[in-house]
Amino acid sequence: MSTKFDIIKKEVAKIVVGQEKMIDSLLIAFFCEGHILIEGVPGLAKTTTVNALAKALGLDFKRAQFTPDLLPSDILGAEIYDPKNNTFKIKKGPIFTNLLLADEINRAPAKVQSALLEVMQEKQVTLGDTTFEIEKPFFVMATQNPVEQEGVYQLPEAQLDRFMLKLIVSYNTKAEELEIARRISSGQMEEVRPVITKEEIEQIKREIKAVHIDPEVEEYMIELVNATRYPAEYGLEEIEPFIQFGASPRVSIDMFKAVKAMAYLRKKEYVTPVDVAYLANELMRHRIVLTYEAEAEGITTDEIIQKVLEAVNIP
Repeated sequence: MSTKFDIIKKEVAKIVVGQEKMIDSLLIAFFCEGHILIEGVPGLAKTTTVNALAKALGLDFKRAQFTPDLLPSDILGAEIYDPKNNTFKIKKGPIFTNLLLADEINRAPAKVQSALLEVMQEKQVTLGDTTFEIEKPFFVMATQNPVEQEGVYQLPEAQLDRFMLKLIVSYNTKAEELEIARRISSGQMEEVRPVITKEEIEQIKREIKAVHIDPEVEEYMIELVNATRYPAEYGLEEIEPFIQFGASPRVSIDMFKAVKAMAYLRKKEYVTPVDVAYLANELMRHRIVLTYEAEAEGITTDEIIQKVLEAVNIP
């Protein structure tokens, strides 16, 4: 089924060593027409990976480095006065691309964050009196650096909800890091080439939508989401004081889409609870709002999700 996925991953692996979950998550979000937020310390190949993915998909790629002095027009574009013709002309910003890397999104002020997230949702930009549709496919990979504390504007929970997945990227293994150092020091980095057409991308999207989900698995996913809102109903009274707001309805929608892509990635024609569990953290970790009590005790959303997975009966 998903031999094209294997070809894309093999092409990306020419310059990206390891980080398989990041590559899988990028592919899932991209083919489900969602967006992804990646959190990790510098130097984990986040930029390199999305750049390689854009080349393998044969799509246009742009990178925007977010800073505290950035303006919405720096991302969207603006009307510029042309004194020669006494007219205004449109200068489009980096948002007009297929794959956009919004690097260190938490360093940009609220206006810039809102402008980007609005385009992610609406798939259009208004500059002056003209509204422009964003060319499809359109995919945003935003990154945030957990190291910096100063000059950082935390993304509001309602805006985090716009991202289909939030991935926490960790360090490579020692063997992988050794391979990375060898490749770079010797200059043995292969060129990534396009291995798929836009028509094939649309075909894969249709095939993913056709993946089957049993009613029992559908109900299981809804139960997981509901358990984050009403934990006491599932025998989880001990975590109830730690949850201020459970997962939003967008989780259910995105979960139905993402698990189909996960099954497709694994060359299956149907979804299993294993596919759901594999993506549960990435789908819900940024959509559960914890109480001050949870923060004081060092409780994380991942721990809450693990408790929910253990409590809800598997079909």
